[in-house]
Amino acid sequence: MTTLSPARARSLARLLCGRRARLRWVHLILGGALAMPYVLVGSVVIGPAMGATNLFGSVSMQFASFGVGLPLAAVTSLFPPTRPLEAGVVRWLCGVDEDRLAYGPARTKGEKGGTAAWFTLHLGLGGIVAGMSLAVPPFAAVLIVLPVFAGLRDSRLGLPAVFDQAWALALAPVAGAAMLVALAGCAAGCGALLARWAPALLGPSAEDRLAAAEARAADLAVRNRLARELHDSVGHALSAVMLQASAARRVLDTDREFAREALAAIEDTTRRTVGELDAVLGVLRDGDAPGTAPAPTLAADLDGLLRRTRAGGLRVTATVAADPAAVPPLISREAYRIVQEGLSNALRHAGDRAAVAVDIEVVDEHLRITVENPLGEAGAPRPGGGHGLRGIADRARLLGGVARAGPAEGAWRLQVRLPLKGSV
Repeated sequence: MTTLSPARARSLARLLCGRRARLRWVHLILGGALAMPYVLVGSVVIGPAMGATNLFGSVSMQFASFGVGLPLAAVTSLFPPTRPLEAGVVRWLCGVDEDRLAYGPARTKGEKGGTAAWFTLHLGLGGIVAGMSLAVPPFAAVLIVLPVFAGLRDSRLGLPAVFDQAWALALAPVAGAAMLVALAGCAAGCGALLARWAPALLGPSAEDRLAAAEARAADLAVRNRLARELHDSVGHALSAVMLQASAARRVLDTDREFAREALAAIEDTTRRTVGELDAVLGVLRDGDAPGTAPAPTLAADLDGLLRRTRAGGLRVTATVAADPAAVPPLISREAYRIVQEGLSNALRHAGDRAAVAVDIEVVDEHLRITVENPLGEAGAPRPGGGHGLRGIADRARLLGGVARAGPAEGAWRLQVRLPLKGSV
């Protein structure tokens, strides 16, 4: 004879009465509650057809009403809210992963058929389990206490005459407990069955999966863009502040005016960077950042960028042969970041007091940006030393342009071409 170990007993108890089993039981009870209006409508049809006056006194009539009501439930399940509501309840009560269920209403014939099948199954099994949950526990309780309370044997409970026998009376508590276990097992089995079939009947269609993949791709693209914004803005600010502070420290005793300008540039740089950082973090936190500082552009912010960079010691000459105000806003914002990153590379790699040339012009309906600094021992970015050049290339590619960076005529040259035609 095989005995049930304590571990297996606990596992079986969790399977029948654990939290997940209880939640699935609640899900079935809800299905039974939803089935009641359809059963009542079915009884209105069955009563006159069968010539019955007391439908609820006949189990067969109740099942007939149930059978008529379920097709009505399948028809009403075609209303758009049914699928998302059922999927939400399944996520909450049945423990099915969110990505295995659809969110929106049924659109195709297959989705509508699956929703109708699921709703009918939920209400059918729910009605059976709900009926058992109402009928079995009271009867089982009577059987369990029957040997103790002799008066119950003489009452009008409709107990079989076999309980007048001593052996039946002794087995009554066992039978009552077995009925409760059977009810729990039936509820757990039906709940597990619904949880298993839910992804097949309420799961996302190919269109839903494609839409979800596109949404994830769009979210990833936004996050990559924000990462580039953080890298360019904060990276440039840190490089500029480092060199500005270093320059101010060196000339603090000999050129107080230059030191004062460098400290003012540090203050301005950090203030602007904090504003940009707040804007980016606002987008990450809320998906939108109303009221935050607008993104910098060539027309509004190029002069300040050049002034703060010069305060760090770089000798920057800028030639702007294009009208920044005439550049489309999107191109203007990305061009500002490209110039900013080009100056950041020069700050980090070109050495102290280096000369940097920035040229911005319009050539063949393209905005051409060139940033050039001396190519010495530290004149070029280290291979694999950062993400700045990759970010510039990504910005240019997304706008349909091209970016090149490398040694040219004894200097390190960054050149980017961005199309102006068709930009907004």
